[in-house]
Amino acid sequence: MKRTMMLTAGALLTLALAGCGTTTGERAASGAGVGAAVGAGAAAVTGGDVSEGAVIGGGVGAATGAATDEEDINLDER
Repeated sequence: MKRTMMLTAGALLTLALAGCGTTTGERAASGAGVGAAVGAGAAAVTGGDVSEGAVIGGGVGAATGAATDEEDINLDER
């Protein structure tokens, strides 16, 4: 149960922050960074391989960031 919750929270965080940036490259880079951190953290908590978690999370984050555009997620709006 804890593992599922951690992975779900990581995926949601990656999706939310992958939209940061104005260009596709910026969003892919920020998504990769956030995804790698979340993947490594989730792997550490669940007893998995931290480097493998970082690589997988970075790939998912980069893909998510590249797939979004500036209007999809705007964190500047109040």
